Amino acid sequence: MKICVIGSGGREHALCVALSKSPKCSELFAIPGNAGMAEIATCFPAVKATEIDAVVTLCKENGVDYCVVASDDPLALGLVDTLTESGIASFGPTKAAAYIEASKAFSKGLMKKYAIPTARYETFTEGGDAKAYVRSQNLPIVVKADGLALGKGVAVAQTFEEAEAFIDELTSGAKFGAAGATIVVEEFMSGREATVLAFTDGKTVSLMPTSRDHKRAYDGDEGPNTGGMGAISPVPDLTPELLAEIERTITYPTIDALNKEGRTFRGVIYFELMLTPEGAKVIEYNARFGDPECQTLLPLLKTDLLEIMLAVTERRLADINIEWEPAYSCCVVAASGGYPGDYAKGYEITGIAEAEAKGATIYQAGTARSANGALITSGGRVLTATATASSPQDARDKAYNALKAIHFEGMRYRKDIGL
Repeated sequence: MKICVIGSGGREHALCVALSKSPKCSELFAIPGNAGMAEIATCFPAVKATEIDAVVTLCKENGVDYCVVASDDPLALGLVDTLTESGIASFGPTKAAAYIEASKAFSKGLMKKYAIPTARYETFTEGGDAKAYVRSQNLPIVVKADGLALGKGVAVAQTFEEAEAFIDELTSGAKFGAAGATIVVEEFMSGREATVLAFTDGKTVSLMPTSRDHKRAYDGDEGPNTGGMGAISPVPDLTPELLAEIERTITYPTIDALNKEGRTFRGVIYFELMLTPEGAKVIEYNARFGDPECQTLLPLLKTDLLEIMLAVTERRLADINIEWEPAYSCCVVAASGGYPGDYAKGYEITGIAEAEAKGATIYQAGTARSANGALITSGGRVLTATATASSPQDARDKAYNALKAIHFEGMRYRKDIGL
C-alpha cells in the first residue's frame, strides 16, 4: 500500500518511522514533511497540510491508498471527509468528530450534557463579560481560547490582572485570531495531570499506555505554555483501579456521547486529565496523537501500527490484539532559543547519528535542509530524543545522554522531564 502522512512535526516523523516498518507499506509519502521524514518518505514541502484541495490532488496523482491525517488543523478543516469523498481511505476523525478538539466550548458542553467529570466553566464572546465573571471567582483561574492555538491558548492566572490581560490577548485577535473569539473560563483544578490516549473505531476503545506531558517552557513547570517539552510513559500514579474508573466515567461515555450527537469518532482520541482528590476529571480532548506523547508511545508499540489504523477505519478494532512493550519511555524536546516566543532559524544541527548510537531515537520536527545539504533548524521545537528502558530512571538517563551529543545554536531543553 502507498501511505501518506499529513503533517510536519516530530509526531509525524514518529508515525512515518512506525508505518515504514509495516509489511503492507510499499511506499511512503509526507505532506509537507520535514528533513527527518524525507529520509524515509517522499515529501512535498511546498504544500501545506491545511491546503485541502492540493493535498487531495497530490494523493491522487501519486496513487496513495491510505492517508494518515495526524495534525489538528487539517482534521478540523475536514480533510478526512474530503479524502473519503475522493475515494481515498483515511485514518482520523471526520470534521464533525474532530470538533471535540476544535471547540473547547463545544467539548465542555458535551461533558456537561453527558455528566462527564470536568471543571466548572462558563463561555463568553465579550471580553468585558469574561472579566466580570473572572472577578467573581476564586484564584487561580483558567482562561482558554475556544479554538486551536498550538497548545498555547491557555493561561492559569494567579491574579485577576493576569487573567484580564490574557482575555485582552484573546479578544484582540492579534495573537490567536479567530481561535480567541470565544473565551472559556474554568475553575482551577488541583492535582497531577496525566494523559490517556486510545484507538477507537466508534465502538471499541483500546487504551494506550498512560503518559504525562510537560507543557511549561522551563524547569520546575515555570514559564509559558508550549506545545510540549517532553513526556514519559507509563505514569506511576495512574493505577489499574483508577484506569478502570476512567474507562467507566470518561472514555466510553465520551465515545457514546459523540455517537449520540451524530459525531462518531474513528481515530486516536486524547484525554488530558487532572487527577483530583475527587477522582479523574477531563481538562480537554484532542482528536489525534499528542506531540510529544506520540514520540513517547510509539517506540513501545509491538503491534503493526498500519494494521491497527486499518482496523479503526474499517470499524473492526475489536478483532485486533494490540500489544505494548512492558517498558518505560522518556521523550525530551530540544527547542530553539526563545521558543515559544520569537526565535531564529537556519542554525546547523550536528550529532544526530552520535545520539542514536547511544540508544535513543531522534525524531525531527522543526528541521530542513540548507542549500548545501546541511541539516538546519526551521521551527520552535526542533527535535525529540526518545529512549526506552526497563526502569523510568534508565529511560531518562538514555534520553538525556543522547541529547548531549546534539548541538545547534540556542538549543535548550528541560532537565526535569519525568521527575
